[in-house]
Amino acid sequence: MIKNYRLKFIFLALFSICLVKQSYPQFSTRDSSFHPYHVNYWVTGGIIIGGLTLEKIGVAWISNKSQITQAELDNLNRHDITPIDSWALNFDPSQRVKYENLSNKLQTVIVFLPFITLLDPSIRQDWLDILLIYAQTQAITNNFYLYSPFGATFQNRLRPVVYYEAVNKGKREEPNNRNSLYSGHVAAAAEASFFTAKIFCDYHPELGMNKYLIYGAAAIPPLFMSYFRLRALAHFPTDLMVGFGVGALCGILVPEFHRFQDNNISLGLYSSSEATGIAIKWQPNLLK
Repeated sequence: MIKNYRLKFIFLALFSICLVKQSYPQFSTRDSSFHPYHVNYWVTGGIIIGGLTLEKIGVAWISNKSQITQAELDNLNRHDITPIDSWALNFDPSQRVKYENLSNKLQTVIVFLPFITLLDPSIRQDWLDILLIYAQTQAITNNFYLYSPFGATFQNRLRPVVYYEAVNKGKREEPNNRNSLYSGHVAAAAEASFFTAKIFCDYHPELGMNKYLIYGAAAIPPLFMSYFRLRALAHFPTDLMVGFGVGALCGILVPEFHRFQDNNISLGLYSSSEATGIAIKWQPNLLK
């Protein structure tokens, strides 16, 4: 389930830093002319606000799924699970709560990772742009989890915990256990981690091929999260893989779109009576 406190924290951070900026004008002094990102504050702000609105609606939808019935429990067959996913059915269920708590604590830590980049003076000069891009990335990642065809709104895959008869029956019947595909925790972890790597590498092009070491290190936090969620009996391995991929792509691609200086390229969220999703628009200038 998506943790709303993450986006609320970002807006709190923005508000706090704005207060600091007003008290200390020298905070905004720029020491470098290198600014790799272009941020349209109106468009980016609209995406963030729209994303929060759509997120609230989506969370309500996935929270109101029907409770798992006894008939569904009786019809479960472990042999229907693919070999790669059957790995999730061979753990000690008594350790489930321990790893659930570990995953939640790790998520609280990982959400702060992008703020580490602001310790770098060359990045800190663009603090507002970075924080807005991060908030936008979170909004898009969260809504992709909610509204993509393989996200929680349109999928009802049962979590591995449902297959463990040793687990309390009330826990196995919880409606939230229909949200196995895909892992929102892992997507959020990968998004924050790869976003951090992307920002750092874009501000330091002198890294050259060494940037791939940074991206390799970025894979470590979501891998730990994947293991914790697996041991918490919350997801199958393929759920974790999808979450990892979606989060990593969002963490890299959203900042990348802000590197385009061409105003004919836009990225946003859309909603209509027929569909809700992410819109990418490119209108080439044929006169050039």
